[in-house]
Amino acid sequence: MQDVADKEKLQVSPSGLKRPLITGGAGFIGSNFVHYWQQHHGTPVVVLDALAYAGNRANLADLEADPAVALTFVKGDICDRALVDQLLKDHEIDTIVHFAAESHVDRSILGPAPFIQTNVVGTFTLLDAFYHHWVSQGKPEHLRFHHVSTDEVYGSLGEKDPAFSETTPYAPNSPYSASKAGSDHLVRAYHHTYGLPTLMTNCSNNYGPYHFPEKLIPLTIVNILLGKPIPVYGDGQNVRDWLYVEDHCSAISAVLHQASPGSTYNIGGNAEVKNLDLVENLCDLMEEMAPDLPVHPVRSLITFVQDRAGHDRRYAMDIRKIQTDLGWSPQVTFKEGLRHTVAWYLDHPDWWQPLLTPDYQAFYDEIYS
Repeated sequence: MQDVADKEKLQVSPSGLKRPLITGGAGFIGSNFVHYWQQHHGTPVVVLDALAYAGNRANLADLEADPAVALTFVKGDICDRALVDQLLKDHEIDTIVHFAAESHVDRSILGPAPFIQTNVVGTFTLLDAFYHHWVSQGKPEHLRFHHVSTDEVYGSLGEKDPAFSETTPYAPNSPYSASKAGSDHLVRAYHHTYGLPTLMTNCSNNYGPYHFPEKLIPLTIVNILLGKPIPVYGDGQNVRDWLYVEDHCSAISAVLHQASPGSTYNIGGNAEVKNLDLVENLCDLMEEMAPDLPVHPVRSLITFVQDRAGHDRRYAMDIRKIQTDLGWSPQVTFKEGLRHTVAWYLDHPDWWQPLLTPDYQAFYDEIYS
């Protein structure tokens, strides 16, 4: 994929970007992006989501209840080519923002097949449908296919290794990251071979509202509220770069509106934190913000568990390219974002409590027992 680093060559879309199809728009990052789009752009949006275990239509309830918001929700699979073709045609879609993915490493270790189907076959289905949609309209310059990917495709860093850049060779280590790497390569191929106007972003770990409680931050918050052990893999020294989800949404918007077709950008929060430090920080925040907790001191809940198979040691993102090209930088510090996130979960037990189903508990027990 050819990237344009020269600001003067960056193309601001002169029109279009008015009718986006957002795949996975009922998931964590996708639903936050739908909210962001409505707040900052306000054009009609079509959301396509299969509502698998981590997809939750409640994430969009406030928007669907607002008569001023033009949101069409479609329950369906991105692998359903006939459905995708029909949506592109009926809604005159000019942009796909592709979030839909199986995304939990632990689940990919237990059963990789759904990850290949959704992340590889699903991305191919969307790309090929969008390609024919683009051709049928005379290959207009303003259409965009934006693929949202992950830093995990780059593999694992040592303690002193430089951060991942856009030119870091791919070295995925889990079935999840391998499936995302495969989808990234398809996006590149459709741009290089067919000229399809694609964009791609690789982000670091997101956090914020609407995050399904199997992931580290919401899992820690929920377990503290329930007085349950907080599982920490291995020695807790694995490092992740944390990105507040609203900052991620603003970065995607900047890429959509400013970047040249074929570009790829890394997005990160400039916040490298060890897992154990993160969990201890959350324990202290919860004691401050939710004093009526069932267990004190909260840190006594921290429980070290057997390390994840093939656990990557460190991720870090070099975001100088998006800063230089597009003028984007994260605006929410990790301290601020973590406090906002804790407050949201404390204020929304009606959102997370229904998610703790027997299926969720069975998965939890299988992973951490």
